[in-house]
Amino acid sequence: MEAHKERPKILIVDDEKANIDLLVGLLRPHYKTVAAKDGEQVFRRLERKPLPDLILLDVMMPGLDGYGVCRRLKEEITIRDIPVIFVTGQTEEADEAMGFEAGAVDYIGKPLRPLIVLARVKTHIEMKRRGDMLERLAILDGLTGIPNRRRFDQFLDYEWERSVRYAHTFSVILMDIDFFKLYNDEYGHAEGDNCLKLVAGAVAAAMPRTVDLAARYGGEEFACILPETTDEGAWIVAERILENIRNLKVPHATSKVADHVTMSIGIASVVPSNDIRSLDLVEMADRALYQAKRGGRDQIARLAEGG
Repeated sequence: MEAHKERPKILIVDDEKANIDLLVGLLRPHYKTVAAKDGEQVFRRLERKPLPDLILLDVMMPGLDGYGVCRRLKEEITIRDIPVIFVTGQTEEADEAMGFEAGAVDYIGKPLRPLIVLARVKTHIEMKRRGDMLERLAILDGLTGIPNRRRFDQFLDYEWERSVRYAHTFSVILMDIDFFKLYNDEYGHAEGDNCLKLVAGAVAAAMPRTVDLAARYGGEEFACILPETTDEGAWIVAERILENIRNLKVPHATSKVADHVTMSIGIASVVPSNDIRSLDLVEMADRALYQAKRGGRDQIARLAEGG
């Protein structure tokens, strides 16, 4: 088994301490376990990272019952992919059907049979881990290793909806490597690929907040999503990116700006509302990027709402 901190994490939900103790004793030799006694505690636990790989959920609880908890879990985009197994004494066919309709992946009846519990938990943990690996591969750019355009679009939609709800300022940065076609023509595509990897690392290193996202947007284009960030904050990030790129000192003999690789950057910031689309913000950033290029490249330009 992996080191304890790397073990899969299981959230056990039951209002009876004896049942929690039984499952913890059974699972702790193999998994990291945390517990909750009701639906309210479940969602508090899920505010902490890392998220569990599996939830073992009782049906009969005070307040929101297990079916209600499961349905609510499946409505939240950030937690809906966590598999849920109902562990309950409610084992009639209709009860099981209701559990699967609520979104559960399995149903374990009480009294518990330890070997059955361990086997089913192991199966669903392995399926979740394989699914996570495939998902990571699907959202990462194969060359640079940072998130790809697909992940950019997913993250933008999710964070945009959240920012509309809370009226937080939202910023996007778009950027292009200056005269990258000339770079490829001069040094070859292998060196061009290496340049893209270096630039991706420099862009990602300029964004220390875990709530931000740096992505390869396409070709020599990169993009950043900065939730809860004003245009002043986005400008600071863009300046760090520009400095990181310059500090790479990657030679570019055919550039019309400098003797090394440079980047043009466009920033756009708005307070999201139902009257504005996330695509509008990206288009604003694209216009700002065009201004940076028209102004001589190797620089930053920005647009705020109404610009």
